[in-house]
Amino acid sequence: MTKKSAFTFLFILSFASLLAKAQNVKPGKEPVDYVNPYIGNISHLLVPTYPTIHLPNSLLRVYPERADFTGNQVSGLPVIVTSHRGASAFNLSPYLGEESGLNNVVNYGYDNEIVKPYFYQVDLDDYGINVQFAPSHQSAIYQIAFPNSEKQAYLILNSRNGEMKVDGNTVSGYQSLGNNTRVFVYMETDLKPVLTGILTAQKLNSDIKAASGKDACVALKYPSNTKQIKVRYGISFISIEQAKRNLQREIKDYNIEKVAGAGRSIWNKTLNKIAIEGDNENQKTVFYTSLYRTYERMICISEDGKYFSAFDGKVHDDKGLPFYTDDWIWDTYRATHPLRAIIEPEKEQHMINSFIRMAEQMENFWMPTFPEINGDSRRMNSNHGVATVIDAYNKGLRGFDLEKAYLACKNAITQKTLAPWSPKKAGALDSFYKEHGYIPALPPGEQETIPEVHSWEKRQPVAVTLGTVYDEWCLSKIAKILGKENDAAYFAQRSLNYHKVFNTETKFFHPKDKDGKFIEPFDYRFSGGIGAREAYDENNGWVYRWDVQHNIGDLVKMMGGRDSFVNELERMYSTPLGKGRPDFHHMFGDHTGIVGQYSMGNEPSMHIPYLYNYGGQPWRTQKRVRSLLTQWFRNDLMGIPGDEDGGGLTSFVVFSSLGFYPITPGLPMYVIGAPMFKNAKIDIGNGKTFEVSCLNYSPENKFIQSAKLNGKVWNKSWFSHKELMRGGKLEFVMGKHPNKLWASTEDALPPSFSMPD
Repeated sequence: MTKKSAFTFLFILSFASLLAKAQNVKPGKEPVDYVNPYIGNISHLLVPTYPTIHLPNSLLRVYPERADFTGNQVSGLPVIVTSHRGASAFNLSPYLGEESGLNNVVNYGYDNEIVKPYFYQVDLDDYGINVQFAPSHQSAIYQIAFPNSEKQAYLILNSRNGEMKVDGNTVSGYQSLGNNTRVFVYMETDLKPVLTGILTAQKLNSDIKAASGKDACVALKYPSNTKQIKVRYGISFISIEQAKRNLQREIKDYNIEKVAGAGRSIWNKTLNKIAIEGDNENQKTVFYTSLYRTYERMICISEDGKYFSAFDGKVHDDKGLPFYTDDWIWDTYRATHPLRAIIEPEKEQHMINSFIRMAEQMENFWMPTFPEINGDSRRMNSNHGVATVIDAYNKGLRGFDLEKAYLACKNAITQKTLAPWSPKKAGALDSFYKEHGYIPALPPGEQETIPEVHSWEKRQPVAVTLGTVYDEWCLSKIAKILGKENDAAYFAQRSLNYHKVFNTETKFFHPKDKDGKFIEPFDYRFSGGIGAREAYDENNGWVYRWDVQHNIGDLVKMMGGRDSFVNELERMYSTPLGKGRPDFHHMFGDHTGIVGQYSMGNEPSMHIPYLYNYGGQPWRTQKRVRSLLTQWFRNDLMGIPGDEDGGGLTSFVVFSSLGFYPITPGLPMYVIGAPMFKNAKIDIGNGKTFEVSCLNYSPENKFIQSAKLNGKVWNKSWFSHKELMRGGKLEFVMGKHPNKLWASTEDALPPSFSMPD
């Protein structure tokens, strides 16, 4: 063992011992010990996961700044990531050596990296520097050690575009993020520097203490033979003064063990909301890492009861309701928000309230689609914020104004253009949709003339039609609750317009032109250009064939009945790509985690393996879900098959491992899959738990033989949210081979369109 390795090993032992003493931790693993932030750090095609260090849903998040895990260097030390998967704002660079070697950002070779949700450590090889880090909610602390050097020590703090100021052992400033949004920092060091100033042309200019503009940068020089510098800082989206208050409220000294210990306790309390038992340690790691990923977003940006909103550029009093932002609803409405409705209902209500506030603060009273720190980026298609509203309300959450939410959702769907990636008002495309019930596709070669349509993202006509009819179904449900009978009937009828783009001959959803003719010739595997955006979005026609979340029972009939429906599902999983992977992925960069024509790596596919239940063959769902989890979600660097959008994919893992899935947000029920663990207990609040228990458990026993719900024989392939929230136990007898009769009859099928009386 090298000296460096020995040092790191001893530190880990020492640190673990300190945490154990501080928290009276018993021997053995706790939930946070199963989290492996490296899972997925090498992507299959597009964006990897990042090893994020943060507290649940907190304003301050960081990760090492590098392309992915294969990166040879890290660029300085991160201070805050202001957007999910985005670059760091600011940059802190410790440096040892001659002044002539100073740079705005120092690139380091690195080794011996340790990443926990609440703690980070790394050796910066080139300079013999050891770094430790621990976050709080709006502040953090670095401990930087120079154990073996007699060279001069410096700290460099850079704003990529803003202003920096140094005054003794304190540094403050801001970075502009666009749309009149700034992030502010206030930083202190425990040692007093011998010299400070701005950094220009690789020189420390001690005559000037402030810099502004691109790469505004200050440097602090410390005494020779400095062995350690501790740095603590606060972050704010309001002001430098608020950043200072955030620091002083959360981190009162330079004790990094105390900050890390507090973070560990918070994560354990959070992850303990779901307690699991089983024999496969890798599955536990995948499960708790997935649960940790669902807490990356949304983030709470309330600071001492105030928050800055990029939606109107003002600072607001939050009036006791924390304000959250940074959410890509197209990804998260499917399972991340429904998971939160179970284990974090108060947070979920705060988030929906935040959506409503965003709508109120924007020029038009429209529900957001991709709300971020610097406003709503209006990405992807459809307006699925409405699904989060009705799903929460139908699951008993009442802590928001349903009338306001309805108006914001209705306005977004009827007044804003449905053209993807566009913030513009409704135009000719939307008038056509209102009159004819579908988005028309352009015939091959015809030039786009509608100004609302994004030049790259295209019309996505089938994807937008299917997404919007689901949104209109959600609107109809809210209108019914509010007593708006005319609206309820109108939107319920419109929610059936998926029939308008269904080709009864091929039994696929097929793009149709303005004259009502299907686009021909058309290949459901390849047609539609890059990402099939001239027809679908990111995935091909095989994936969008099943995108009728609100009325799957009707889709079964459209496919020719239960047997035909199941056969077509099976055909999807066994139909080859039809092209070599380089050619296929040139067209479909998001269509990853491939099984036949299925894409486990993209969110529109997540509900598909559960559809066998609607065909009366739940054993096929059990087999398919278990194989997908095993194939694509693993405890390794490539263990996530696609873009993991802050819980977008990993919420599928959490639900599927528990043994059920919210296939239709808005219908308060869950479709049963194949439980992964011997026992899982979900904390549902008020001292109650919902338990999923497996008799005859072993990791290979994936098939349900029989079931009981609170002691009552259960022969349905679904159960209601009301039954979950009563608490109690769902008990399965498992086996290695399928029981094809269990939950196979007509009365066992999951509901569609509405819940049974």
